[in-house]
Amino acid sequence: MAEEVAETSFMDPFKDILVNYLMPEKCYDEFFLQFNLLHVDCLKIVISKGLGIGIILGSVLGMKTPTFIFTTHRNPNNFLLTLMFCACLFIVKLPQILKLIGAKSAEGLSFNSVLLELFAITGTMAYSIANSFPFSSWGEALFLMLQTVTIGFLIQHYGGNTIKGLGFLAVYCGLLAVVLSPVTPVSVVTTMQASNMPAIIFGRLIQGGTNYRNGHTGQLSAISVFLLFAGSLARIFTTVQETGDSLMAVTYIISSFCNGVIAAQVLYYWNSSPVLRKKTE
Repeated sequence: MAEEVAETSFMDPFKDILVNYLMPEKCYDEFFLQFNLLHVDCLKIVISKGLGIGIILGSVLGMKTPTFIFTTHRNPNNFLLTLMFCACLFIVKLPQILKLIGAKSAEGLSFNSVLLELFAITGTMAYSIANSFPFSSWGEALFLMLQTVTIGFLIQHYGGNTIKGLGFLAVYCGLLAVVLSPVTPVSVVTTMQASNMPAIIFGRLIQGGTNYRNGHTGQLSAISVFLLFAGSLARIFTTVQETGDSLMAVTYIISSFCNGVIAAQVLYYWNSSPVLRKKTE
């Protein structure tokens, strides 16, 4: 009786990486053994995973990702993904942070809007961890949280309230530790996630109102605004594909609309600036 010869593919050297991060093994077989490159379900999975990793890559810079905490442990292939994260040359809110530091001013940015945004990001992160969602479906929230906290501190610091800014950091870190601990019931975390929609809406309305009253967007970074808008749009697809959670999907839909409003204001006030506004007045 002749032994069956195992099917091989020219992509076999990369099989472990592809199966671990981009597709299940059945999709690998469809693409590279059966050469069925138009398999709809597998294409959805690959696109979703690719977008998820791309969004996370756009949220880190020179930072060692805590993927080991949130995914399978002792997997040597995690090292490759970590290197990819660390090699990333851009983060979503880095332009905003650099703009504030360069101008030594936070004019035009609403601290209340930042607080509401931070609440929404924290809720998404805590809810995802509590439900054991894959890191690729929410990982950027971790890095966005760190960047948003930094922006909140800078707003206070350049507003002459450095002590208040330090207090803000201490209080937030304490609350975050409690929310992520087993002490907090899942029902509380779910309520936080459900509250994301009004938090996002009111946060963006506050920032939009500030822009309208000022007649300019101040030190708001156009690059960060457009990246956040694009990222939230992509997240709608990855959330539906990877988690199937309608609550998270609706949150990202609302977030995309609100980010789109701010992006539209950035374009509308493109030629306006605090200096020009003061001269006009």
